[in-house]
Amino acid sequence: MGQYLEALREWMHADEDWQPLPRWAIAAWSVFFLLFLVYSFSKHGGFLFIDSANLVVHEGGHLLFGWFGRTLGLWGGTILQWLVPLLLAATFYRQRQPAGFVFCLFFFFENWLYTATYMADARAMALPLVTTGDPDLVEHDWNTIFTTLGLLRYDTAIATAVRLGGWAGMIGSVVWLVLRGRNSKTQVELGQPRIMLNVNKPSGQ
Repeated sequence: MGQYLEALREWMHADEDWQPLPRWAIAAWSVFFLLFLVYSFSKHGGFLFIDSANLVVHEGGHLLFGWFGRTLGLWGGTILQWLVPLLLAATFYRQRQPAGFVFCLFFFFENWLYTATYMADARAMALPLVTTGDPDLVEHDWNTIFTTLGLLRYDTAIATAVRLGGWAGMIGSVVWLVLRGRNSKTQVELGQPRIMLNVNKPSGQ
Protein backbone atom coordinates (compact mmCIF):
# COMPACT_ATOMS: atom_id res chain seq x y z
CA MET A 1 0.00 0.00 0.00
CA GLY A 2 2.80 2.37 0.92
CA GLN A 3 4.46 1.68 -2.43
CA TYR A 4 1.34 2.74 -4.32
CA LEU A 5 0.95 5.88 -2.21
CA GLU A 6 4.58 6.80 -2.84
CA ALA A 7 4.10 6.24 -6.57
CA LEU A 8 1.02 8.46 -6.47
CA ARG A 9 2.94 11.18 -4.62
CA GLU A 10 5.67 11.02 -7.23
CA TRP A 11 3.18 11.17 -10.09
CA MET A 12 1.44 14.14 -8.46
CA HIS A 13 4.81 15.90 -7.98
CA ALA A 14 3.91 16.27 -4.32
CA ASP A 15 7.53 16.85 -3.28
CA GLU A 16 8.12 19.67 -5.74
CA ASP A 17 7.84 23.33 -4.77
CA TRP A 18 4.72 25.26 -5.67
CA GLN A 19 5.01 27.97 -8.29
CA PRO A 20 5.42 31.37 -6.63
CA LEU A 21 2.35 33.58 -6.36
CA PRO A 22 2.74 37.34 -5.87
CA ARG A 23 1.35 38.83 -2.68
CA TRP A 24 -1.05 41.04 -4.64
CA ALA A 25 -2.45 37.97 -6.39
CA ILE A 26 -2.98 36.18 -3.08
CA ALA A 27 -4.72 39.27 -1.72
CA ALA A 28 -6.93 39.57 -4.82
CA TRP A 29 -7.93 35.90 -4.75
CA SER A 30 -8.61 36.08 -1.03
CA VAL A 31 -10.94 39.05 -1.49
CA PHE A 32 -12.75 37.24 -4.31
CA PHE A 33 -13.27 34.11 -2.22
CA LEU A 34 -14.37 36.07 0.85
CA LEU A 35 -16.91 38.03 -1.20
CA PHE A 36 -18.23 34.78 -2.63
CA LEU A 37 -18.53 33.30 0.86
CA VAL A 38 -20.51 36.33 2.01
CA TYR A 39 -22.71 36.09 -1.10
CA SER A 40 -23.30 32.37 -0.51
CA PHE A 41 -24.16 32.91 3.14
CA SER A 42 -26.64 35.65 2.23
CA LYS A 43 -28.56 33.21 0.03
CA HIS A 44 -29.31 30.89 2.98
CA GLY A 45 -29.04 27.75 0.90
CA GLY A 46 -30.65 29.27 -2.19
CA PHE A 47 -29.59 29.00 -5.83
CA LEU A 48 -26.25 30.70 -6.57
CA PHE A 49 -25.25 32.10 -9.96
CA ILE A 50 -22.49 29.48 -10.28
CA ASP A 51 -25.10 26.76 -9.84
CA SER A 52 -26.28 27.33 -13.40
CA ALA A 53 -22.97 25.82 -14.55
CA ASN A 54 -23.23 23.12 -11.89
CA LEU A 55 -26.68 22.21 -13.20
CA VAL A 56 -25.37 21.74 -16.75
CA VAL A 57 -22.62 19.42 -15.52
CA HIS A 58 -25.11 17.61 -13.28
CA GLU A 59 -27.48 16.85 -16.13
CA GLY A 60 -24.55 15.82 -18.31
CA GLY A 61 -23.60 13.33 -15.61
CA HIS A 62 -27.00 11.65 -15.85
CA LEU A 63 -26.56 11.24 -19.60
CA LEU A 64 -22.97 10.02 -19.33
CA PHE A 65 -23.35 7.52 -16.51
CA GLY A 66 -26.78 6.48 -17.74
CA TRP A 67 -24.97 4.29 -20.25
CA PHE A 68 -23.93 2.06 -17.32
CA GLY A 69 -27.40 1.43 -15.96
CA ARG A 70 -30.25 3.21 -14.22
CA THR A 71 -28.69 3.23 -10.74
CA LEU A 72 -25.37 4.71 -11.83
CA GLY A 73 -27.25 7.09 -14.11
CA LEU A 74 -29.23 8.33 -11.11
CA TRP A 75 -26.07 8.93 -9.09
CA GLY A 76 -24.21 10.18 -12.16
CA GLY A 77 -25.44 13.76 -11.91
CA THR A 78 -23.84 14.31 -8.52
CA ILE A 79 -20.81 12.17 -9.37
CA LEU A 80 -19.86 14.24 -12.43
CA GLN A 81 -20.79 17.48 -10.71
CA TRP A 82 -18.23 16.74 -7.97
CA LEU A 83 -15.73 14.95 -10.19
CA VAL A 84 -15.12 17.76 -12.71
CA PRO A 85 -13.80 20.40 -10.25
CA LEU A 86 -11.96 17.70 -8.27
CA LEU A 87 -10.08 16.45 -11.33
CA LEU A 88 -9.28 20.03 -12.34
CA ALA A 89 -7.95 20.67 -8.81
CA ALA A 90 -5.80 17.53 -9.08
CA THR A 91 -4.43 18.76 -12.42
CA PHE A 92 -3.41 22.13 -10.97
CA TYR A 93 -1.98 20.36 -7.92
CA ARG A 94 0.21 18.24 -10.17
CA GLN A 95 1.31 21.36 -12.06
CA ARG A 96 1.99 23.03 -8.69
CA GLN A 97 -0.14 26.07 -9.53
CA PRO A 98 -1.63 27.25 -6.22
CA ALA A 99 -4.20 29.72 -7.58
CA GLY A 100 -5.75 27.24 -10.01
CA PHE A 101 -5.66 24.47 -7.41
CA VAL A 102 -7.45 26.53 -4.77
CA PHE A 103 -10.00 27.92 -7.24
CA CYS A 104 -11.06 24.44 -8.36
CA LEU A 105 -10.94 23.01 -4.84
CA PHE A 106 -13.05 25.91 -3.55
CA PHE A 107 -15.76 25.30 -6.14
CA PHE A 108 -15.55 21.54 -5.61
CA PHE A 109 -16.72 22.20 -2.07
CA GLU A 110 -19.23 24.81 -3.28
CA ASN A 111 -20.88 21.95 -5.13
CA TRP A 112 -21.54 20.37 -1.75
CA LEU A 113 -23.84 23.29 -0.94
CA TYR A 114 -25.73 22.72 -4.17
CA THR A 115 -26.04 19.01 -3.42
CA ALA A 116 -27.09 19.68 0.18
CA THR A 117 -29.96 21.88 -1.00
CA TYR A 118 -31.11 19.10 -3.32
CA MET A 119 -30.79 16.50 -0.54
CA ALA A 120 -32.78 18.59 1.94
CA ASP A 121 -35.63 18.73 -0.57
CA ALA A 122 -35.89 14.93 -0.83
CA ARG A 123 -39.13 14.61 1.15
CA ALA A 124 -40.65 18.02 0.39
CA MET A 125 -39.84 17.89 -3.35
CA ALA A 126 -40.60 21.59 -3.61
CA LEU A 127 -37.68 22.50 -5.89
CA PRO A 128 -38.34 22.84 -9.64
CA LEU A 129 -36.73 19.88 -11.43
CA VAL A 130 -34.81 19.95 -14.69
CA THR A 131 -34.31 17.03 -17.04
CA THR A 132 -32.70 16.43 -20.41
CA GLY A 133 -35.23 13.72 -21.25
CA ASP A 134 -38.98 13.34 -21.22
CA PRO A 135 -40.36 15.87 -18.67
CA ASP A 136 -43.13 13.41 -17.77
CA LEU A 137 -40.48 10.98 -16.53
CA VAL A 138 -38.53 13.44 -14.38
CA GLU A 139 -37.66 12.19 -10.90
CA HIS A 140 -36.09 13.70 -7.82
CA ASP A 141 -32.58 12.19 -7.56
CA TRP A 142 -32.26 12.29 -3.82
CA ASN A 143 -35.83 11.28 -3.07
CA THR A 144 -35.19 8.12 -5.08
CA ILE A 145 -31.68 7.56 -3.68
CA PHE A 146 -32.65 8.08 -0.04
CA THR A 147 -35.78 5.98 -0.47
CA THR A 148 -33.74 3.14 -1.96
CA LEU A 149 -31.21 3.36 0.88
CA GLY A 150 -33.91 3.67 3.56
CA LEU A 151 -32.61 7.11 4.57
CA LEU A 152 -35.40 9.36 3.40
CA ARG A 153 -36.37 10.50 6.89
CA TYR A 154 -32.79 11.64 7.49
CA ASP A 155 -32.65 13.84 4.38
CA THR A 156 -32.28 17.16 6.21
CA ALA A 157 -29.76 15.77 8.71
CA ILE A 158 -27.57 14.39 5.91
CA ALA A 159 -27.96 17.63 3.98
CA THR A 160 -26.81 19.63 7.02
CA ALA A 161 -23.68 17.48 7.37
CA VAL A 162 -22.88 17.86 3.67
CA ARG A 163 -23.48 21.61 3.82
CA LEU A 164 -21.18 22.00 6.83
CA GLY A 165 -18.54 19.96 5.02
CA GLY A 166 -18.86 22.27 2.02
CA TRP A 167 -18.44 25.39 4.14
CA ALA A 168 -15.46 23.88 5.95
CA GLY A 169 -13.85 22.95 2.64
CA MET A 170 -14.34 26.38 1.07
CA ILE A 171 -13.00 28.22 4.11
CA GLY A 172 -10.14 25.74 4.44
CA SER A 173 -9.17 26.32 0.80
CA VAL A 174 -8.87 30.06 1.37
CA VAL A 175 -6.91 29.57 4.59
CA TRP A 176 -4.51 27.23 2.77
CA LEU A 177 -3.93 29.84 0.05
CA VAL A 178 -3.15 32.55 2.60
CA LEU A 179 -0.83 30.28 4.57
CA ARG A 180 0.81 29.12 1.34
CA GLY A 181 1.58 32.75 0.52
CA ARG A 182 3.02 33.39 3.98
CA ASN A 183 5.15 30.25 3.84
CA SER A 184 6.45 31.16 0.39
CA LYS A 185 7.35 34.63 1.60
CA THR A 186 9.19 33.18 4.60
CA GLN A 187 11.08 30.72 2.41
CA VAL A 188 12.13 33.47 0.05
CA GLU A 189 13.34 35.60 2.92
CA LEU A 190 15.25 32.71 4.48
CA GLY A 191 16.69 31.72 1.12
CA GLN A 192 18.02 35.16 0.18
CA PRO A 193 21.77 35.10 -0.18
CA ARG A 194 23.55 37.29 2.28
CA ILE A 195 26.51 39.32 1.05
CA MET A 196 29.30 39.24 3.56
CA LEU A 197 31.91 41.96 3.27
CA ASN A 198 35.34 40.88 4.32
CA VAL A 199 37.48 43.96 4.79
CA ASN A 200 41.07 43.13 5.55
CA LYS A 201 42.79 45.62 7.71
CA PRO A 202 46.23 46.76 6.54
CA SER A 203 49.07 45.19 8.44
CA GLY A 204 50.54 47.19 11.27
CA GLN A 205 47.25 48.64 12.48
